[in-house]
Amino acid sequence: MSTGLIIALIVIVAVAVVAAALILLARRPQGGRTLRRRFGPEYDRAVAQHDGDARAAERDLAERVKRHGALRERPLEPAARDEYAARWGAVQERFVDSPQEAVAEADRLVAELAGARGFPDGERYEERLDALSVHHGHHVHGYRRVHQATYASASDAHGGTEELRASMVEARALFEDLLAPVRQDARQDTADTAPAEDSAPGERSHRAHVPWAMTRRHAKGS
Repeated sequence: MSTGLIIALIVIVAVAVVAAALILLARRPQGGRTLRRRFGPEYDRAVAQHDGDARAAERDLAERVKRHGALRERPLEPAARDEYAARWGAVQERFVDSPQEAVAEADRLVAELAGARGFPDGERYEERLDALSVHHGHHVHGYRRVHQATYASASDAHGGTEELRASMVEARALFEDLLAPVRQDARQDTADTAPAEDSAPGERSHRAHVPWAMTRRHAKGS
């Protein structure tokens, strides 16, 4: 066998090995650093839920990505975005006189908007929450808070009106994310790994139309 043929075979084998390694790397579950960047505070919450076991938390989060990572958010017509923004403003105004009812309406409104964007709707709260965490991990806890506040009994509530106000403010951050136009020029999972402060200018300009968050003096009894 000639030297040239031996070299050619070695090159072919090396290329095949590199290609196989790249395929395995692409199929490997996302690592902790990637998951932490994608999920933000939701990563730390998952670790806490698993009593500090980061590996168990990462398996849970990776499974969420596997189930919901391919979801692509449906765009909203400008008129629909304006309507949702106006409805949120009405909910905030209602909070002044009826905090508990306003929080319940905020819970329904976030779920409705999420459904309009293509997330699981209907009664599937846990599935919807998991899907939202994959694509809006930095703000999804706001939805969890208003949902829990909506269904908590008076004896389970902590902090009274101030706690309800805080849950509304946190839920508003997710609401703004869901209202933002879909970025057609980038993959959704890339867009959602960054905090809201890094949003595209177009998204930021739209969010200016969402009514501002409540301050403590806006709710009776706070």
